Amino acid sequence: MAALGSPLRTLRGLLRELRLASGPPGRPYRDTAAYRHLLAAFRAHRVTSEKLCRAQQELHFQAATYLCLLRSVRHLAALHREYHGRGERSPEEVAGLVGFRLPQQPGGKG
Repeated sequence: MAALGSPLRTLRGLLRELRLASGPPGRPYRDTAAYRHLLAAFRAHRVTSEKLCRAQQELHFQAATYLCLLRSVRHLAALHREYHGRGERSPEEVAGLVGFRLPQQPGGKG
C-alpha cells in the first residue's frame, strides 16, 4: 500500500480539485456546501493530545481515494476533449496528430 502523505496536503489537493470543478473563476467555490463539509470533516477528525483517533486515518484514506478519483475524472475529461472525434479529418491532420508529415509530390501537386 502506498504512503498517504500529509493530511494537509490531501486537503489542499481536494480543495484545488473542488476549485477546478466549480466552473468559471468568478464563481466562489468557498461558498459551496462541499467546501464547508470538507473543512468540517478534517477539523472533526484531527488528532488531539487527549486521544488517538483511528477515524482520522480512515478519513485520510477515504479523502486520498476521493482525490485520486477527482483527478482521474478531470484528466479523462481533458483527454476526451482533445481526442474525441470531431468528424472526418484530412490525411494531413491525421498525420500531424501522430507526428508525421506526408511526402510532397513532385510537380507541385502536394
